[in-house]
Amino acid sequence: MKAICWTGRNSVEVLDVPDPAILNSRDAIVRVTSTAICGSDLHLYDGYVPTVKKGDILGHEFMGEVVEVGKDVTNLAVGDRVVVPFPIACGHCWACEHELYSVCENSNPNAGLAEKVMGHSPAAIFGYSHMLGGYPGGQAEYARVPFADIGPVKIEDGLSDDKVLFLSDILPTGYIGAEMCDIRPGDTVAVWGAGPVGQFAVASAFLLGAERVIAIDRFPYRLERLERHTGAETLNYEESDVLEALRDMTAGRGPDACIDAVGMEAHHPTGPVHAYDRAKQATRMETERPHALREAILSCRNGGTVSVIGVYGGLLDKFPMGSLMNRSLTLRGAQCHVQRYTKPLLDHIRAGRIDPSVVISHHMSLDEAPQAYEMFKHKQDECNKVVLTP
Repeated sequence: MKAICWTGRNSVEVLDVPDPAILNSRDAIVRVTSTAICGSDLHLYDGYVPTVKKGDILGHEFMGEVVEVGKDVTNLAVGDRVVVPFPIACGHCWACEHELYSVCENSNPNAGLAEKVMGHSPAAIFGYSHMLGGYPGGQAEYARVPFADIGPVKIEDGLSDDKVLFLSDILPTGYIGAEMCDIRPGDTVAVWGAGPVGQFAVASAFLLGAERVIAIDRFPYRLERLERHTGAETLNYEESDVLEALRDMTAGRGPDACIDAVGMEAHHPTGPVHAYDRAKQATRMETERPHALREAILSCRNGGTVSVIGVYGGLLDKFPMGSLMNRSLTLRGAQCHVQRYTKPLLDHIRAGRIDPSVVISHHMSLDEAPQAYEMFKHKQDECNKVVLTP
């Protein structure tokens, strides 16, 4: 089969690789009908996530048709159409029993690698380094899905792939980002990052009752897309001092909650701070460029909540711990427990309360993956979200 493989920093190729096979009685094989490039895939593409090896198959946002099932998978049948959550979860450990699927205790066979970096291991993730399991991803013609009796959600109506594909990751991720804010009627929420995850965080904040949502980014086309589809207020951080602007917009108090939907490769508009973080990251003296996180903490009102759904990989510098502690802030973060949210969010899609397809800007073939990655990374042709068809 054909698959998108990592071949070095800033390099992917579409290669012929062996077809996946059933290895465990709880496996399924899915013929992929749609897959997407995620913003967090760019951290792999750029070489900032350790333990990625040449030839690894990328991709954790995919859906398709079941073509084979293991003998213990009784909830799925050949021919079923499914969306596959990006965290791989066993369904039976303590974490899974508490619906904390992204920290499943059994799915990562390389837990020791993750423990060295994080203290404890999270769940395995499709196509996202050997530290997180080494499982082949879904940017391919076929994918093996472990624990298929737990993860995949069946799509049994006529909803198109474009409507449901993002149940695999970015829609639930945006939603949990808003949910962790404990939004109350009348709240103002600020969201750093107007990419697809940020766009879903904005939509979810409104869905959960926020009165105002302010999105912060530097790309006019992304901010305009948010204004058009959600009614959010927007700030271009290259044209405004964000801390000052947010104070002005909230009568000096600051937003009730702040969501970091940027993560480890944040950009800063001023030279010295950005150059400092880039230099430390390039020399591996820190793994993150945490400007968005710093700014979210400093902007949030006293007693407010900072929710982190942008991907971070390890250690960061100049973290404003004094602000967090002295101002009674709550800091929450998560890789999304996708399996908890797929069915409720599917109900929202069916009812027309949210339309995930609005984030898609480009449809391309799997063979065009190298071009698609470059386009997405460099925001060419107003690229917002790429869906690939094998």
